[in-house]
Amino acid sequence: MRNASLMVKVWAVASQCCRVSMALLRRMINNLMNRVLMGTVPCEKMASDLVSSCRRKLVVGLGNPGMSGSRHSVGMAVLAALALRLGVADQWRSDRQVSGEVIVSDYQDTQLVLLRPKLLMNINGVSVAKAASKFSIHPEHIILVHDELDKPLGKLGIKHGGSARGHNGVRSCVGCLHTDIMPRLRIGIGRPSGKTSVERHVLGRFSKEEQNILSSVLEQSVDLLLTQLTETQLHKSPPGGRRAAGGSKEKPPPAPEPAEGQTQN
Repeated sequence: MRNASLMVKVWAVASQCCRVSMALLRRMINNLMNRVLMGTVPCEKMASDLVSSCRRKLVVGLGNPGMSGSRHSVGMAVLAALALRLGVADQWRSDRQVSGEVIVSDYQDTQLVLLRPKLLMNINGVSVAKAASKFSIHPEHIILVHDELDKPLGKLGIKHGGSARGHNGVRSCVGCLHTDIMPRLRIGIGRPSGKTSVERHVLGRFSKEEQNILSSVLEQSVDLLLTQLTETQLHKSPPGGRRAAGGSKEKPPPAPEPAEGQTQN
């Protein structure tokens, strides 16, 4: 009986070690892919004398290409809503230099570059770094829009720099830009219920009930983005890249209006 109990414990420890090893292996592969792709086809920079770099902002919808309806790609849905609000939804164009789809538009006195990477989430940072180089945009003027497991659906907030907090797309951006100073708009998708795995949850599509909530979230996300983009200083994190990780603060927006028939927490 003791031997059986010992074997169970040994198996549990071994299984945990295997899971940790696989996670580390995947991270190493992602880092390697980031480095390899960053070394291909240098981007031709946009003429900097046309628009001051401090007046040009990059907004990135993180996600997986071809999966725009999934929870993990909700950042791309926000960008589509932003393009619609700006009246440029039909102006997306493929840009091989940045490995993504791009819209360049003006909002008040700010030139906006909207980017939807055409690379997998784990290497989205390659596309972001190439776009930042081409359009001469500093990391503090880049907003990353992405899904957030630790927020319930219907909640969102701005995070001013800091660590990736387990988000592979953000981690790729931090690695490729060599700083974590970029502000982020985090869109809550909530954690899976029951025995559903996190991977299956994030790659799955929103249910009909969730889509009712999502429509108001997208509208509020666009409002918040436009407010952030027109601020004199886009970020409040201390300069110097990774120093922002220790003191990042999140500023929650006003609570969204609850959908019909739903109570608000």
